[in-house]
Amino acid sequence: MAALNYKHLRYFWMVAKSGSIARACDQLHLTPQAISGQLRELEDTLGVELFRRVGRGLELTDAGRRILSYAEEIFSLGDELLEVARDQTTRKSLPFTVGIADSVPKSVAHRLVEPALYLPEAVRLICREGRLTGLLGDLAVHRLDMVIADRPMPPNLNVRGYSHLLGESDLTVFGAPALAATLSGGFPALLQGAPFLLPGDDVAIRSRLEHYFEARRVHPRIVGEFDDSALLKSFGQAGAGLFVAPTAIAAHVIDQYRVRAVGRIDSLSEQIFAITTERRLSHPAIVAIIQVARKEVFADATRATSGAGDNGPASPSSRASRSRAASRSAAGTT
Repeated sequence: MAALNYKHLRYFWMVAKSGSIARACDQLHLTPQAISGQLRELEDTLGVELFRRVGRGLELTDAGRRILSYAEEIFSLGDELLEVARDQTTRKSLPFTVGIADSVPKSVAHRLVEPALYLPEAVRLICREGRLTGLLGDLAVHRLDMVIADRPMPPNLNVRGYSHLLGESDLTVFGAPALAATLSGGFPALLQGAPFLLPGDDVAIRSRLEHYFEARRVHPRIVGEFDDSALLKSFGQAGAGLFVAPTAIAAHVIDQYRVRAVGRIDSLSEQIFAITTERRLSHPAIVAIIQVARKEVFADATRATSGAGDNGPASPSSRASRSRAASRSAAGTT
């Protein structure tokens, strides 16, 4: 296959951005015939049709839209290169793109990723959220540096990846104060008939939570199911039902959502993994995240109790300070 002609690619990019060959001609100071000829050569090189004619205008094909997204990245990086070349004092940020499976609690994801912002070198953090399979596809083609998920790398996917356990925590059941006041009896018997908010089917803990109810012969009244953990907690805050969250973030949940802990399920644990394409980790942000997760985020899970709010949660400033200190420490290791 012939090498890619970046001049042809820029002409295609200009036509796609401006919406027509005529407008691209004005910007490039070329004739329509010259640009049309360059586009045909690019299509011949790539072996795909980039535009289709619609009326008197042009419309990108599916292949054209995909190639346009790559062209955007290529010329954006080119602009960055020129800026750095013109200003040698520019401090270039190290890009760090992390995918977060939508089954991972937002509070957990925030505390895990936060250390990347406090490294000695500047980091430009880019977070993408979605279903795990889609994120792993992006990881395979190096659009992501790491994926955070509530399960290890699925064995049935044809993607090379390595799962690094960040930590695990058992679960605490929470409820709005008014709802918690209506419950009677010991835990878990008090769950019988109580309104309950379940995580969605894609959340790894969902099936184990249902098995727990069956094994204990308690049957909460399921009033809602949520793929988004933050939305689930918002409904819980409003008193719609009880819900579970990792004990490791119990203090944060109580403080953020003004709820009470009504019981602890220490026989179930939720695991969080970092999935990467490399076995030996080298990216300083990934190293910092893994070290802080194991030494701080999940270290308190074994010490937390169902009355996690009695002592009060750590203030955001103190958590940030610990993240900064741990990140600086982690930056010195690989």
